[in-house]
Amino acid sequence: MAGDRALRRSAEREAATMSGYGMLVVVLLAIGLVVWGFTQFRDGADNVLAAISVAVGGLVAVFVSVGFYLLQPNQAAAILLFGAYRGTDRTTGLRWTWPWMIKKKISVRIHNITSERLKVNDLRGNPIEIASNVVWRVADTAQALFDTDDYKEFVHIQIESAVRTIGARYPYDDFTHQETTLRGSPDIISDELQVELQDRVAAAGVHIDECRLTHLAYAQEIAQAMLRRQQAEAVVSARATLVAGAVGMVEMALTQLSEKNVVELDDERRAAMVSNLMVVLCSERDTQPVVNAGSLYQ
Repeated sequence: MAGDRALRRSAEREAATMSGYGMLVVVLLAIGLVVWGFTQFRDGADNVLAAISVAVGGLVAVFVSVGFYLLQPNQAAAILLFGAYRGTDRTTGLRWTWPWMIKKKISVRIHNITSERLKVNDLRGNPIEIASNVVWRVADTAQALFDTDDYKEFVHIQIESAVRTIGARYPYDDFTHQETTLRGSPDIISDELQVELQDRVAAAGVHIDECRLTHLAYAQEIAQAMLRRQQAEAVVSARATLVAGAVGMVEMALTQLSEKNVVELDDERRAAMVSNLMVVLCSERDTQPVVNAGSLYQ
């Protein structure tokens, strides 16, 4: 039972407060009573009644004035009574509550944080640099104020932890386009980062509105090597695509020549044509035609 009480989380609820404009009228009336009392002293009237009016009016004015507080848009105030949470007031404008109540103001505006560049090993063990931008706000003021020592610092630390977790969960890149990668799937990575971070900061009453990666690169010590690797993989991929296309074009040419009876090709002539077409299609330089005036068999 004691353990359950220790783990119990706070929950925001509405505080019993009132508009301060009505109480402002009370303060003005109390001040008017004090002024009236002083005028009675000056006119030599009953000093007892004047003294009572001055004392009562002054006490009421001071008592009511202490209970005023002001809330701006997207600002809230947690109300405490001798350390006990009594609710949260989110109504903007001039507000009033009992003078012995403590008011702890907290912003519920949108916050924007860009994390520092972190060095993380991706899924394949390659060191990378990664940073993110997070848009967040306080959703539960009671949890933010009373369940964490410093909710802003808590959010900052959890952002770093979540970015490290996501950065290590996926590879930086994949030229086969068969895996979810940090560079190739930014929307998926951002959504998963938001879910991961929301799970971590829920205990502080914080809501994550958006997460986006702002920096993603290989670490400097392997950047040149990985660049050469990317170039090599790109060349191999381009060559494979080029050869596959060339084979298809040669097959199509031979098929159409046979179907339309343009020329009869035996195996040797067919092999020579395939060789010539593959050279023309796969060469990186312009090819120069050579006219054979004789026979292929001479």
